Amino acid sequence: MSEGQVKSKFDVQTIETTGHDPWADFREVEKLSLEFTQQYRHSLGKYSKFFIELENKKFLATQCGKCEKVFAPPRPLCPDCLDITIWKELAGTGTLETYSVIHFSPGTNDDVRQLETPYVLAYVLLDGASTLFPHVLKTDLDSIEMGMKVKIEYTDEPVDHPIHLMHFVPLEDE
Repeated sequence: MSEGQVKSKFDVQTIETTGHDPWADFREVEKLSLEFTQQYRHSLGKYSKFFIELENKKFLATQCGKCEKVFAPPRPLCPDCLDITIWKELAGTGTLETYSVIHFSPGTNDDVRQLETPYVLAYVLLDGASTLFPHVLKTDLDSIEMGMKVKIEYTDEPVDHPIHLMHFVPLEDE
């Protein structure tokens, strides 16, 4: 195919038919390769305090005043009591309950695209929490053990989404 003015063109084909074809003038098909991006603004709403405090290197959860369950990730309402929760700071240490090794990045934003594969999605029961918190665990794959102690490590690098201001590392990596 000759070099044309349309940079995204990768193919032109004619669809073959037999017999009388009233659509014959429309059978030549040009194929283009296009990439679409979308930018939008989104409010983190009731969860904003959690993300704001990550910038201050603080990890907040929420606690139900009635049943005293502690939710990390935070929840504005207790799913059992339906009471409005209150904010509670956690120390940022916990135990690895389970994990998955991710060999293919979904590439949802620049932060995720920059993660070197394979990477570990860890489910951590943070000390003082009642629920598991899923997030990236940065460590050598051979060193991962169920029940290992981990801690939150914060980054000072710019990120696209505030959740990437933190990740888990083994506790002994201090």
